[in-house]
Amino acid sequence: MSVAGKRIAVLKGGPGSEREVSLASAAGVTKALRARGADVTEVDVTGRDFTLPKQVDVVFNIIHGTFGEDGELQAILDKCGVVYTGEGAEGSRLAFDKIETKKCFVKSGVPTAEFEVIKAGERPAMEIPFVVKAPRQGSSVGVSIVKQAGQLEPALCDVAQYDNTLLIEKFIPGKELTVGILGDFALPIIEILPQQNFYDFKNKYPFLGGGGGAKHLCPAPLDETTTKRVQELALAAHRALGLQVYSRVDFVLRDDNTPFVLEINTIPGMTEASLLPEAAAAAGIGYGELCERIIELSLMKRRRA
Repeated sequence: MSVAGKRIAVLKGGPGSEREVSLASAAGVTKALRARGADVTEVDVTGRDFTLPKQVDVVFNIIHGTFGEDGELQAILDKCGVVYTGEGAEGSRLAFDKIETKKCFVKSGVPTAEFEVIKAGERPAMEIPFVVKAPRQGSSVGVSIVKQAGQLEPALCDVAQYDNTLLIEKFIPGKELTVGILGDFALPIIEILPQQNFYDFKNKYPFLGGGGGAKHLCPAPLDETTTKRVQELALAAHRALGLQVYSRVDFVLRDDNTPFVLEINTIPGMTEASLLPEAAAAAGIGYGELCERIIELSLMKRRRA
């Protein structure tokens, strides 16, 4: 579809830890939509009290992480009766909660890393090595890998600052992969090679001044059978949560070529360093067209509802 002449409000920023990333994503989205003839108004959101333009055809939500991606903003927009991009309140809430997401994977037979759930102050029963995760954060905020006993207490204390409930996930060594989903289409797989440690916040967004960075291989150098398997599992994971619009599914591919789905992002980054636009470009979908497709898929979802 064409956005020419459409009145679009781009919601950006947000009150969460990914505010700067959202602002960078929004700059790209706004530029692309305006270049395609849309009448774009940017709305910098810092909390629940924000004002939309009086007349708007669609809201493009590009607020990552808490508030923007966890269903809270979606519920507000539903009450306003406006059409917005991405999943609805329930799908957003479910995908943002790593624990609930894992439960859905298990129920649907999607392979995922072994896990347990503990309260802050408790110790995991799982044997080291494992990953400690805050269940409701994005961009690898609140994630620590524990490979030695001496790393356990610092990791538990660090992650506990984000949540009283902690997700403990078995550490699986292997390749870090991600697959973008547009509707029923799996984009080319990207292999991520972090410059330091794992694909944490500073490696994802080196332009924010944190250093790090990562090399991306797209399409990932995998054999045809593995490629097909990973893309099929990405779609299966997307559907296991009832998602219909777009997402990015993160994997680890064990050394024996066994894939495990880790989590799903329903508002993946759209910055200059982001993975979804890179995968789309590898499939012949330019940045502007990607923005238009996200809007089109979102409108289709609303018509089906």
